[in-house]
Amino acid sequence: MMRYEGNEKLADETACAGVRADLKMCLLESECCRLDKKTPRQCLQDNSVPPECQVLRNTFYECKRSLLDNRQRFRGHKGY
Repeated sequence: MMRYEGNEKLADETACAGVRADLKMCLLESECCRLDKKTPRQCLQDNSVPPECQVLRNTFYECKRSLLDNRQRFRGHKGY
């Protein structure tokens, strides 16, 4: 999870925005994107990302899934 200094906030205030931003930064900082010059989408499809990014990807999936699941409405959104 990225830490923001002082009054920094994400421009995107929607649900799952924090997880999305962390996943984006994790993918962009991975070797696949930096050294191989692939797009984050290609790295995810090739499954050549570090385990931390895989965990964030699963967390993002669960967060988006909780938006659609009516049972989750009462429990709140997963993610941060």
